[in-house]
Amino acid sequence: MTHHDSLDLFGPESGETEPEEHPRHRRRGLRAVVIALVAVVLLGLVAAGGFVAYLAWTVNDNVTQADLLPTVPPPTAPDGSPVPESGTGTNFLLVGSDSRGSDRGRSDVIVLVHVPEDPTSIQMIHFPRDLFVEIPGHGKNKINASYAFGGEPLLVETLQNLLGIRIDHVARTDFDGFKRMTDAVGGVRVYAEEGSSASGNGGIAIQEGWNELNGEQALGFVRERYELSEGDISRGRRQLAFVKALLLKATSRGTVANPVKIARFTDAATENLVVDRDLTIGTMRDYALELRGIRASDVVFATAPFTGFGTDPKAGSIDIVDEEGMALLGEALRTDSMDEYLDVFVTP
Repeated sequence: MTHHDSLDLFGPESGETEPEEHPRHRRRGLRAVVIALVAVVLLGLVAAGGFVAYLAWTVNDNVTQADLLPTVPPPTAPDGSPVPESGTGTNFLLVGSDSRGSDRGRSDVIVLVHVPEDPTSIQMIHFPRDLFVEIPGHGKNKINASYAFGGEPLLVETLQNLLGIRIDHVARTDFDGFKRMTDAVGGVRVYAEEGSSASGNGGIAIQEGWNELNGEQALGFVRERYELSEGDISRGRRQLAFVKALLLKATSRGTVANPVKIARFTDAATENLVVDRDLTIGTMRDYALELRGIRASDVVFATAPFTGFGTDPKAGSIDIVDEEGMALLGEALRTDSMDEYLDVFVTP
Protein backbone atom coordinates (compact mmCIF):
# COMPACT_ATOMS: atom_id res chain seq x y z
CA MET A 1 0.00 0.00 0.00
CA THR A 2 1.24 3.45 -0.80
CA HIS A 3 -0.15 6.75 -1.94
CA HIS A 4 0.83 10.31 -2.61
CA ASP A 5 -0.88 13.68 -2.74
CA SER A 6 0.23 17.23 -3.27
CA LEU A 7 -0.30 19.48 -0.30
CA ASP A 8 -3.21 21.18 -2.06
CA LEU A 9 -5.23 17.96 -1.89
CA PHE A 10 -5.33 17.77 1.87
CA GLY A 11 -8.42 19.91 2.29
CA PRO A 12 -10.26 22.94 0.96
CA GLU A 13 -8.75 26.38 0.86
CA SER A 14 -10.00 28.66 3.61
CA GLY A 15 -12.28 30.47 1.20
CA GLU A 16 -14.04 27.33 -0.04
CA THR A 17 -17.32 26.14 1.41
CA GLU A 18 -17.11 22.42 0.60
CA PRO A 19 -14.22 20.05 1.34
CA GLU A 20 -12.68 17.86 -1.32
CA GLU A 21 -13.58 14.19 -1.19
CA HIS A 22 -11.08 11.88 0.52
CA PRO A 23 -11.08 8.07 0.21
CA ARG A 24 -11.90 6.87 3.72
CA HIS A 25 -9.40 4.06 3.82
CA ARG A 26 -6.17 5.67 2.67
CA ARG A 27 -3.29 4.94 4.98
CA ARG A 28 -2.64 8.32 6.58
CA GLY A 29 0.21 7.82 9.02
CA LEU A 30 1.43 10.44 11.44
CA ARG A 31 2.97 13.33 9.53
CA ALA A 32 5.44 15.69 11.09
CA VAL A 33 4.98 19.26 12.12
CA VAL A 34 8.69 19.40 11.42
CA ILE A 35 7.68 19.44 7.76
CA ALA A 36 5.99 22.78 8.26
CA LEU A 37 8.79 23.86 10.57
CA VAL A 38 11.59 23.37 8.07
CA ALA A 39 9.67 24.49 4.99
CA VAL A 40 8.37 27.67 6.54
CA VAL A 41 11.65 28.65 8.17
CA LEU A 42 13.38 28.29 4.81
CA LEU A 43 10.68 30.32 3.06
CA GLY A 44 10.76 32.92 5.81
CA LEU A 45 14.52 33.39 5.61
CA VAL A 46 14.26 34.10 1.90
CA ALA A 47 11.10 36.22 1.94
CA ALA A 48 12.22 38.52 4.72
CA GLY A 49 14.91 40.19 2.64
CA GLY A 50 16.83 42.66 4.81
CA PHE A 51 15.62 40.91 7.93
CA VAL A 52 17.69 37.83 7.08
CA ALA A 53 20.61 38.72 9.33
CA TYR A 54 18.43 38.94 12.43
CA LEU A 55 16.55 35.75 11.57
CA ALA A 56 19.80 33.92 10.92
CA TRP A 57 21.03 35.02 14.35
CA THR A 58 17.82 33.68 15.92
CA VAL A 59 18.18 30.34 14.14
CA ASN A 60 21.86 30.12 15.06
CA ASP A 61 21.07 30.87 18.71
CA ASN A 62 18.21 28.36 18.90
CA VAL A 63 19.35 25.40 16.84
CA THR A 64 21.46 22.74 18.55
CA GLN A 65 23.94 20.59 16.64
CA ALA A 66 24.57 17.01 17.75
CA ASP A 67 25.95 13.68 16.55
CA LEU A 68 22.83 12.40 14.79
CA LEU A 69 24.48 10.53 11.91
CA PRO A 70 25.94 7.03 12.32
CA THR A 71 29.65 6.26 12.28
CA VAL A 72 29.32 3.12 10.17
CA PRO A 73 30.71 2.14 6.76
CA PRO A 74 29.13 4.08 3.85
CA PRO A 75 25.78 2.68 2.68
CA THR A 76 25.60 0.41 -0.33
CA ALA A 77 22.92 -0.41 -2.88
CA PRO A 78 21.32 -3.90 -2.86
CA ASP A 79 23.87 -5.08 -5.46
CA GLY A 80 26.74 -4.06 -3.17
CA SER A 81 27.78 -0.99 -5.17
CA PRO A 82 28.50 2.27 -3.32
CA VAL A 83 25.65 4.75 -3.02
CA PRO A 84 26.55 7.97 -4.92
CA GLU A 85 27.65 10.80 -2.63
CA SER A 86 26.36 13.55 -4.93
CA GLY A 87 24.36 14.21 -8.08
CA THR A 88 21.16 12.44 -7.01
CA GLY A 89 19.58 14.97 -4.67
CA THR A 90 19.69 15.25 -0.90
CA ASN A 91 17.91 13.12 1.72
CA PHE A 92 16.87 14.61 5.06
CA LEU A 93 15.50 12.54 7.93
CA LEU A 94 13.00 14.39 10.12
CA VAL A 95 12.28 12.88 13.52
CA GLY A 96 9.70 14.12 16.01
CA SER A 97 7.81 13.08 19.12
CA ASP A 98 4.92 14.21 21.27
CA SER A 99 6.73 14.86 24.55
CA ARG A 100 3.43 14.55 26.42
CA GLY A 101 3.20 10.88 25.47
CA SER A 102 4.06 8.08 27.86
CA ASP A 103 6.50 6.36 25.48
CA ARG A 104 9.07 9.12 25.10
CA GLY A 105 11.86 6.78 24.05
CA ARG A 106 10.34 6.17 20.64
CA SER A 107 9.86 8.46 17.68
CA ASP A 108 6.29 9.47 16.87
CA VAL A 109 7.26 10.90 13.49
CA ILE A 110 9.65 9.48 10.90
CA VAL A 111 9.70 11.36 7.60
CA LEU A 112 12.31 11.12 4.85
CA VAL A 113 12.50 14.30 2.77
CA HIS A 114 14.00 14.02 -0.71
CA VAL A 115 15.14 17.25 -2.36
CA PRO A 116 15.96 16.47 -6.02
CA GLU A 117 19.19 17.67 -7.58
CA ASP A 118 17.14 20.04 -9.75
CA PRO A 119 14.20 20.71 -7.43
CA THR A 120 10.82 21.56 -8.88
CA SER A 121 9.13 19.62 -6.10
CA ILE A 122 9.98 18.06 -2.75
CA GLN A 123 8.97 14.51 -1.81
CA MET A 124 8.29 13.60 1.81
CA ILE A 125 8.04 9.89 2.63
CA HIS A 126 6.31 8.94 5.87
CA PHE A 127 7.42 5.72 7.54
CA PRO A 128 4.71 4.31 9.85
CA ARG A 129 5.98 3.78 13.38
CA ASP A 130 4.95 0.10 13.37
CA LEU A 131 6.75 -0.83 10.14
CA PHE A 132 8.40 -4.20 10.84
CA VAL A 133 12.05 -4.00 9.72
CA GLU A 134 15.52 -5.38 10.41
CA ILE A 135 17.35 -3.24 12.98
CA PRO A 136 21.16 -3.65 12.97
CA GLY A 137 22.22 -5.57 16.05
CA HIS A 138 18.66 -6.09 17.30
CA GLY A 139 16.88 -8.31 14.82
CA LYS A 140 13.43 -7.47 13.47
CA ASN A 141 11.20 -5.00 15.29
CA LYS A 142 9.07 -1.91 14.75
CA ILE A 143 11.06 0.80 13.03
CA ASN A 144 10.59 3.25 15.89
CA ALA A 145 12.25 0.73 18.22
CA SER A 146 15.53 1.55 16.44
CA TYR A 147 15.26 5.05 17.88
CA ALA A 148 14.69 3.64 21.36
CA PHE A 149 17.70 1.31 20.98
CA GLY A 150 20.18 3.78 19.50
CA GLY A 151 18.68 7.20 18.82
CA GLU A 152 18.96 8.93 15.47
CA PRO A 153 22.20 7.16 14.38
CA LEU A 154 20.62 3.70 14.59
CA LEU A 155 17.40 4.92 12.96
CA VAL A 156 19.47 6.37 10.10
CA GLU A 157 21.41 3.13 9.74
CA THR A 158 18.17 1.12 9.74
CA LEU A 159 16.65 3.25 6.97
CA GLN A 160 19.83 3.28 4.91
CA ASN A 161 19.96 -0.51 5.02
CA LEU A 162 16.23 -0.85 4.32
CA LEU A 163 16.35 1.36 1.23
CA GLY A 164 19.96 1.17 0.07
CA ILE A 165 20.33 4.96 0.18
CA ARG A 166 22.40 7.65 1.85
CA ILE A 167 20.79 9.96 4.41
CA ASP A 168 22.65 13.27 4.30
CA HIS A 169 21.12 15.24 7.16
CA VAL A 170 18.97 14.71 10.25
CA ALA A 171 16.69 17.08 12.17
CA ARG A 172 14.83 16.35 15.40
CA THR A 173 12.05 18.28 17.09
CA ASP A 174 8.94 17.68 19.21
CA PHE A 175 5.39 18.97 19.49
CA ASP A 176 6.25 21.69 21.98
CA GLY A 177 6.66 24.22 19.19
CA PHE A 178 3.11 23.65 17.90
CA LYS A 179 1.48 26.11 20.24
CA ARG A 180 4.02 28.89 19.80
CA MET A 181 4.16 28.56 16.00
CA THR A 182 0.38 28.77 15.75
CA ASP A 183 0.17 31.76 18.07
CA ALA A 184 3.08 33.46 16.29
CA VAL A 185 1.06 33.68 13.06
CA GLY A 186 -2.12 34.73 14.86
CA GLY A 187 -3.84 31.34 14.83
CA VAL A 188 -4.88 29.10 11.94
CA ARG A 189 -8.12 28.23 10.16
CA VAL A 190 -8.39 24.44 9.84
CA TYR A 191 -10.99 22.17 8.26
CA ALA A 192 -12.09 19.16 10.35
CA GLU A 193 -13.63 16.24 8.48
CA GLU A 194 -15.35 15.15 11.69
CA GLY A 195 -15.99 16.79 15.02
CA SER A 196 -14.97 15.70 18.51
CA SER A 197 -15.84 16.73 22.05
CA ALA A 198 -13.59 17.92 24.85
CA SER A 199 -13.90 14.48 26.48
CA GLY A 200 -11.34 12.87 24.15
CA ASN A 201 -7.58 12.81 24.56
CA GLY A 202 -7.27 16.14 22.73
CA GLY A 203 -9.16 17.90 25.50
CA ILE A 204 -10.91 20.47 23.29
CA ALA A 205 -14.16 20.52 21.32
CA ILE A 206 -13.83 20.63 17.52
CA GLN A 207 -16.78 21.13 15.20
CA GLU A 208 -17.08 19.45 11.81
CA GLY A 209 -16.08 22.00 9.19
CA TRP A 210 -13.96 25.11 9.67
CA ASN A 211 -12.35 25.89 13.02
CA GLU A 212 -10.35 28.94 14.07
CA LEU A 213 -7.64 27.61 16.38
CA ASN A 214 -5.12 29.24 18.67
CA GLY A 215 -1.98 27.41 19.79
CA GLU A 216 -3.53 25.49 22.67
CA GLN A 217 -6.50 24.44 20.56
CA ALA A 218 -4.19 23.36 17.73
CA LEU A 219 -2.41 20.98 20.10
CA GLY A 220 -5.71 19.37 21.02
CA PHE A 221 -6.75 19.19 17.37
CA VAL A 222 -3.67 17.23 16.27
CA ARG A 223 -3.52 14.99 19.35
CA GLU A 224 -7.12 13.73 19.30
CA ARG A 225 -7.69 10.13 18.21
CA TYR A 226 -10.03 8.46 20.73
CA GLU A 227 -13.16 10.17 19.41
CA LEU A 228 -12.29 9.89 15.72
CA SER A 229 -13.81 7.20 13.52
CA GLU A 230 -10.52 5.73 12.30
CA GLY A 231 -8.29 6.42 15.29
CA ASP A 232 -4.67 7.10 14.33
CA ILE A 233 -5.53 7.27 10.62
CA SER A 234 -8.09 10.02 11.28
CA ARG A 235 -5.61 11.77 13.54
CA GLY A 236 -3.08 11.69 10.70
CA ARG A 237 -5.63 13.36 8.44
CA ARG A 238 -6.14 16.07 11.04
CA GLN A 239 -2.41 16.63 11.28
CA LEU A 240 -2.15 16.98 7.51
CA ALA A 241 -4.93 19.56 7.57
CA PHE A 242 -3.12 21.47 10.30
CA VAL A 243 0.23 21.38 8.46
CA LYS A 244 -1.45 22.77 5.36
CA ALA A 245 -3.15 25.53 7.37
CA LEU A 246 0.09 26.46 9.10
CA LEU A 247 2.03 26.53 5.83
CA LEU A 248 -0.58 28.70 4.13
CA LYS A 249 -0.77 31.12 7.06
CA ALA A 250 2.98 31.33 7.65
CA THR A 251 3.72 32.02 3.97
CA SER A 252 0.83 34.41 3.48
CA ARG A 253 1.46 38.06 2.67
CA GLY A 254 0.17 39.08 6.07
CA THR A 255 2.89 37.03 7.74
CA VAL A 256 5.94 37.44 5.50
CA ALA A 257 5.39 41.20 5.29
CA ASN A 258 5.25 41.47 9.09
CA PRO A 259 8.75 41.39 10.64
CA VAL A 260 7.37 40.78 14.13
CA LYS A 261 5.37 37.71 13.04
CA ILE A 262 8.31 36.33 11.04
CA ALA A 263 10.65 36.79 14.00
CA ARG A 264 8.25 35.13 16.44
CA PHE A 265 7.53 32.25 14.11
CA THR A 266 11.20 31.62 13.34
CA ASP A 267 11.97 31.62 17.05
CA ALA A 268 9.13 29.19 17.83
CA ALA A 269 9.96 26.88 14.92
CA THR A 270 13.63 26.52 15.77
CA GLU A 271 13.63 26.64 19.57
CA ASN A 272 13.61 22.85 20.01
CA LEU A 273 15.35 21.96 16.76
CA VAL A 274 18.39 19.66 16.87
CA VAL A 275 20.33 18.98 13.66
CA ASP A 276 23.39 17.01 12.63
CA ARG A 277 26.74 18.75 12.80
CA ASP A 278 27.02 19.13 9.02
CA LEU A 279 23.73 21.03 8.75
CA THR A 280 25.11 24.49 9.50
CA ILE A 281 23.22 27.78 9.32
CA GLY A 282 25.04 28.54 6.08
CA THR A 283 23.91 25.21 4.63
CA MET A 284 20.31 25.93 5.68
CA ARG A 285 20.52 29.32 3.99
CA ASP A 286 21.85 27.73 0.79
CA TYR A 287 18.90 25.33 0.73
CA ALA A 288 16.53 28.24 1.36
CA LEU A 289 17.83 30.02 -1.71
CA GLU A 290 17.70 26.83 -3.77
CA LEU A 291 14.08 26.17 -2.76
CA ARG A 292 12.76 29.72 -3.01
CA GLY A 293 10.62 28.80 -6.03
CA ILE A 294 8.90 25.89 -4.27
CA ARG A 295 5.21 26.43 -3.45
CA ALA A 296 2.79 24.48 -1.26
CA SER A 297 1.46 22.53 -4.26
CA ASP A 298 5.02 21.37 -5.02
CA VAL A 299 5.29 19.53 -1.68
CA VAL A 300 4.31 15.88 -2.14
CA PHE A 301 3.62 13.32 0.60
CA ALA A 302 3.86 9.56 0.25
CA THR A 303 3.67 6.62 2.63
CA ALA A 304 6.40 3.98 2.57
CA PRO A 305 4.97 0.81 0.96
CA PHE A 306 3.50 -1.91 3.15
CA THR A 307 1.17 -4.81 2.39
CA GLY A 308 -1.04 -4.84 5.47
CA PHE A 309 -1.10 -5.45 9.19
CA GLY A 310 -0.08 -8.32 11.44
CA THR A 311 1.28 -9.24 14.85
CA ASP A 312 4.65 -10.38 16.15
CA PRO A 313 5.27 -12.16 19.49
CA LYS A 314 7.86 -9.56 20.50
CA ALA A 315 6.76 -6.39 18.70
CA GLY A 316 2.97 -6.76 18.95
CA SER A 317 0.92 -5.08 16.21
CA ILE A 318 3.01 -4.41 13.12
CA ASP A 319 2.83 -3.04 9.58
CA ILE A 320 4.22 -5.55 7.08
CA VAL A 321 6.78 -4.19 4.62
CA ASP A 322 6.06 -4.47 0.91
CA GLU A 323 9.52 -5.77 0.00
CA GLU A 324 9.17 -5.21 -3.75
CA GLY A 325 7.68 -1.77 -3.30
CA MET A 326 10.37 -0.78 -0.79
CA ALA A 327 13.08 -1.88 -3.22
CA LEU A 328 11.54 0.30 -5.93
CA LEU A 329 11.29 3.24 -3.53
CA GLY A 330 14.96 2.82 -2.66
CA GLU A 331 15.89 2.74 -6.33
CA ALA A 332 13.87 5.91 -7.01
CA LEU A 333 15.59 7.74 -4.15
CA ARG A 334 19.00 6.43 -5.17
CA THR A 335 18.57 7.52 -8.80
CA ASP A 336 16.73 10.79 -8.11
CA SER A 337 13.63 9.59 -9.97
CA MET A 338 10.95 10.05 -7.32
CA ASP A 339 8.54 11.74 -9.74
CA GLU A 340 8.41 8.59 -11.86
CA TYR A 341 7.96 6.41 -8.75
CA LEU A 342 5.06 8.49 -7.48
CA ASP A 343 3.40 8.51 -10.89
CA VAL A 344 3.12 4.69 -10.66
CA PHE A 345 2.48 3.98 -6.97
CA VAL A 346 -0.80 5.70 -6.24
CA THR A 347 -3.62 4.28 -4.16
CA PRO A 348 -6.88 5.17 -5.95
